[in-house]
Amino acid sequence: MSTTTFKNPRAKHNFQGRSCSITSVGSYVPQKTLTNADLEKMVDTTDEWIVTRTGIRERHVAAEAEYTSDLAAQAALRAMKNGNITPEQIDLIIVATITPDMLFPATACLVQQKIGAKRAAAFDIEAACSGFIYALEVGQQFIMSRTYETVLVIGAEKLSSIIDWGDRNTCVLFGDGAGAAILQHRPDAHGLLTACMGADGSQAELLCMPGGGSRCPATVESVQAKLHHLRMDGKETFKNAVMAMQTAGTEALKRCELDITQIKYVIPHQANRRIIDAVAERLNAKPEQVFVNLDKHGNTSAASVAIALDEAVQSGRIQRGDLVLMVVFGAGLTWAAAVIEW
Repeated sequence: MSTTTFKNPRAKHNFQGRSCSITSVGSYVPQKTLTNADLEKMVDTTDEWIVTRTGIRERHVAAEAEYTSDLAAQAALRAMKNGNITPEQIDLIIVATITPDMLFPATACLVQQKIGAKRAAAFDIEAACSGFIYALEVGQQFIMSRTYETVLVIGAEKLSSIIDWGDRNTCVLFGDGAGAAILQHRPDAHGLLTACMGADGSQAELLCMPGGGSRCPATVESVQAKLHHLRMDGKETFKNAVMAMQTAGTEALKRCELDITQIKYVIPHQANRRIIDAVAERLNAKPEQVFVNLDKHGNTSAASVAIALDEAVQSGRIQRGDLVLMVVFGAGLTWAAAVIEW
């Protein structure tokens, strides 16, 4: 158990509350791997161009009949197995995604059925790549207030379903996958210490999918214009991502009265290696403190830090009592950072 001294900001504001910990995690990525060499055959790009600019070497792509709810359910079942959690124990399911199976009902309801959690309430949230930390913060409120004992939080995406595979600037970046976490009260741990969230809707069009909503319902014209695919202003998104992630990460550490040297691992959103390196430098994190799996998964949006957290835990790099800083950025624009005691 760590002997690191730190402040728990939640204790001051929740006199009747109780701590909320991530008691187990799990993740799942589809079997099919799409390498940079494969993309060279699809669009005008090269492995060198992709690796140099993004750090990505491959990504996983779901099968045609494999949906976001399927990815989410597999990650959930692995988290449940790792934590010895039965379907009957789950009180609430929260799925963070921008690629739901359908606009409604919530993908969380479909997951509920697939994992057999018949007594669980279920809903989705949408905060793009920031979704998992947003969902953690929402889920922990139910634990702290004693409304529920066990909350299942999932970040899941089938981004391959909204990618324009003819656009070399975006199709090389994204992958499919899901990560899940079980939230419970653990008496001997502080758990989720703090979460800082933010948004800037004035820049929503920097990263968006114009079609499919009430503003632009599906028509022959909207499909032909590729309005139902992801669009991104890469340069502006990069600048905003670095600045927002640095600000959120710094604020989260400040709230806990922690120095970056006390953090075992920083788990940043896995969007671009240049972004990760820039954020790490601005947070004064050493290279060995920063967990990166971008090279083999690409950007999996809401699933990104969830998959990374699971891989860090399962590989033994994160041990009981370690302090972890997760920091994310996504469409909205949205951003968030969270400090947890594992």
